Amino acid sequence: MDLTVVAYVIYLLISVALTVWVARTLSRNGKIFLADVLKGNETLADAVNHLLVVGFYLVNLGFVTLYLKAAEAVSDARGLFEALSVKIGVVLLVLGVMHLGNVWVLNRIRRRGVMERELTPPVGPQGWTRQQSATGPWTPPATGPAGA
Repeated sequence: MDLTVVAYVIYLLISVALTVWVARTLSRNGKIFLADVLKGNETLADAVNHLLVVGFYLVNLGFVTLYLKAAEAVSDARGLFEALSVKIGVVLLVLGVMHLGNVWVLNRIRRRGVMERELTPPVGPQGWTRQQSATGPWTPPATGPAGA
């Protein structure tokens, strides 16, 4: 069997396994985070979490398949390990960037939710104050008798 094909198979197995592991980790821990961001709406948190995981899979598995082709044929065991180390290293870097991107987006969503909660007054208005006169809240002093 050609060692290039062996390198492809090993690369695909390791890359897909890493992608699935990172996606499951993000999904499990991101679900709790999203529930907090979305003010306890578990249904919406599950839906957003699922959409993020699907997007993560599509981008990463698309990259893994596009990056499959080797520049040179693998001729020996040393070449096999070198080719795999470069390819898997790049996949790990892409997974890390995708993970940081997801965390950044979720943090932005969370910040917006925190800001909205801070802008909402804790107690609703209980009534209206009466409108002041045209001269403002102060009335001019009363003038006393002349010559006083």
